Amino acid sequence: MPQTLMIYDGTTGETAPGLRTGGIPLVPVGFSWPRCATCEGAMQFLAQLPVDEGTVAVFICANDPGLCEEWDPFDGGNRAYLFPSAISGGLVPATVPAEGETRLGAVSAVRTVTVDEDTYDDARSAYAELCGRGRAVLGSLGGEPDWYYADRVPNCPECEKPMTFVAHLEEGNETATAANYGGGLGYVLTCAPCTWAIFLTQS
Repeated sequence: MPQTLMIYDGTTGETAPGLRTGGIPLVPVGFSWPRCATCEGAMQFLAQLPVDEGTVAVFICANDPGLCEEWDPFDGGNRAYLFPSAISGGLVPATVPAEGETRLGAVSAVRTVTVDEDTYDDARSAYAELCGRGRAVLGSLGGEPDWYYADRVPNCPECEKPMTFVAHLEEGNETATAANYGGGLGYVLTCAPCTWAIFLTQS
């Protein structure tokens, strides 16, 4: 199955629509910025992902890396939201909290490239070999999850059916502005009928 890779494409505006990492998320009116269940600090916005059903916004706690269970989808150290396309009034830039590690060090534009490989890891390696820019790969969209060490497809908290894989997320294009997944990989999954989204990491 061909893989749709997300490729770093320079910088972009902090409230740009469409696919990007970093900046300020576009959210429904009245949205409350998520806070970590452990440290209670404001989370860091990671990525904005257009999907067939709308837009997914992904957050992680970066206030005390490694101490707030950022790797688990349901323990409160990260959050993801699925905002349906039909939201009344559309999406607007979120109000960013004044305190906390809320934003990545750069806002990255993202383009997509299709690579004819069966797994994400193979596609990522093939792109790096061809272009010589391994860290330019920021993740992938669709397809099947390529788990770092163990299959972790969760069930939706509402309907209890297995969630649908949406994206892999890499830490970022360069170390100084990257997210922190402990050197690992992020995974985004959704349940469109229940408008649920989750994020987890493996390293």
